[in-house]
Amino acid sequence: MTLAAEERRQLQELIAAGKAAATKLAHAGILLKADAAEGGPAWADTRIAEAVEVSVATVERVRQRFVEQGLDAALACSTLPAGRKEWTLPLLADRLVELEVVDTISDETVRRVLKKTSSSRG
Repeated sequence: MTLAAEERRQLQELIAAGKAAATKLAHAGILLKADAAEGGPAWADTRIAEAVEVSVATVERVRQRFVEQGLDAALACSTLPAGRKEWTLPLLADRLVELEVVDTISDETVRRVLKKTSSSRG
């Protein structure tokens, strides 16, 4: 896979800032190490997995997601359910229950938490 110069710059800035979720930073590292553009490292998946401390399967999924869906999808912390193009509040609520973060949660509670988190300045 080959990164465009702008994609490479975005990933480098993301890692340099170091303020994103750990998964997002790991995915950025995977993409930078897998970059087969001229001058890119083009590391093998096993080497990337060791360096970033993830499984080879994770490296493969991130690379595939980048090729099929683009940079934003590759940096996402989880994949969308089959047949979906974006997360909805009911899907997020179901996912929280599935991951056993909570026993039950309503769409409205998810909305309020996301709104509060998005508007937080601190």
